[in-house]
Amino acid sequence: MKNYQDVLAEILIDAEKLQKRVQELGAQISADYQHTDLLLICILRGGVPFMVDLSRHITVPHMMDFMAVSSYGAGRRESSGSARVTLDLQTDIRDQNVLLVEDIVDSGHTISSVLQMLETRQPKTLKVCALLDKPERREAHVPIHYLGFTIPNKFVFGYGLDLDEYFRNLPFVGVVDLDKYKPSE
Repeated sequence: MKNYQDVLAEILIDAEKLQKRVQELGAQISADYQHTDLLLICILRGGVPFMVDLSRHITVPHMMDFMAVSSYGAGRRESSGSARVTLDLQTDIRDQNVLLVEDIVDSGHTISSVLQMLETRQPKTLKVCALLDKPERREAHVPIHYLGFTIPNKFVFGYGLDLDEYFRNLPFVGVVDLDKYKPSE
């Protein structure tokens, strides 16, 4: 795939609106955690651009760690419903204030599985910060404490979300034109 414009139907959330909301979330998280430490856990790979930008706006001391969890395959537009950890945390989260940073909550199965697993590790607090939420697709309950945007049930890419592993670097969230997109096999 050479050019994202070949499959872009529309820009759903432009770069300016994204950055403004990320800054607001950072301020809100900073206020909520002003007298305590915080551990940000990013779900790889889609959450990386969001977490990096978010962390720049969080003014309280915080650490970062990463998990890789897979429930999508290449060319898939929907989660398989089963999450598997492909890279686990390096940090012991017992008695830590943990904020799980996710790019998108879709069916909710992946994040719900991750939350259940992390709860067994006995964090002091465990909350979710999601850039995007697709409530129309929800099949599993996910408590989202900090939310960037609620979006319609559209196939989106950009700002961390990939299209066949490409275009995570785009500064906006775009909608895929399904008439023009041919998934990689």
